[in-house]
Amino acid sequence: MSLSFQVFDLDFPAGSPNKSATLVTGETEALLVDAGFTLADGHRLVAAVLDSGKKLTTVFVSHADPDFYFGLEAIADAFPDAQILATPIVIEHITASFEGKLKAWAALGTNLPTRLVDIQPLGTDYLEVDGQKLELRGGSEVLPDRHYLWSPEEKAIIGGVLVFQQEHVWTADTARPEQRAAWIALLDQMSALSPELVVAGHRLPGTPNDASGIDYTRSYLEEFERVLERTEDGASATAALVEAYPNSGMLIAAQLGPKVAKGEMTWG
Repeated sequence: MSLSFQVFDLDFPAGSPNKSATLVTGETEALLVDAGFTLADGHRLVAAVLDSGKKLTTVFVSHADPDFYFGLEAIADAFPDAQILATPIVIEHITASFEGKLKAWAALGTNLPTRLVDIQPLGTDYLEVDGQKLELRGGSEVLPDRHYLWSPEEKAIIGGVLVFQQEHVWTADTARPEQRAAWIALLDQMSALSPELVVAGHRLPGTPNDASGIDYTRSYLEEFERVLERTEDGASATAALVEAYPNSGMLIAAQLGPKVAKGEMTWG
């Protein structure tokens, strides 16, 4: 039986649906990739799993930013038998940054998690849904915490933090040129698979779940380098990116990324 992929548009920041989560279902089982940014979105994902009628066996947290896991508490409470997994380096980053992230996003109030849910390390290079494998790929030497999932049977990619679709690309965590070059190399690796379905980790609602997200992200990163070269400061770089991508969402990414790349502020 083939797998089904249901994509949810969730909040980041709160009130702006820029973050996706994906429910992968087979004949009897379900896998949830990412858990949302708020407890409210965690509860929405719980409802989606219940509506699917499938058994949630695994939740995979693909990255350590809070919009990938802050909703996890609601899901763990609703499905105590489900495995909650991430790569060891993602667990390390979440554990080290959790308290600071709670303070940074204190404005969420009661929509914040009340505890850090136990996340276990993924001990293989794949996840399974009813016997069908989704391969863990990426995690290069330069970007060891950035992976994507690939289903060979379905020719499907769940791109996580590596793929954006009609959003300003978040570059604040990749301040060095070699990191962004390694990112582009991973996008090229994805393109070489000729995927038919591509779920961007951040996307504007209603945009296509296809390889155009890979192309968009690559083009944005290439333009980002050109903008950095021809601008003197972060503010002018932001203005140039907004001019180049006037219809893209997540403006905060275009505001912070250039400042970090030009050494005007730190992030992380």
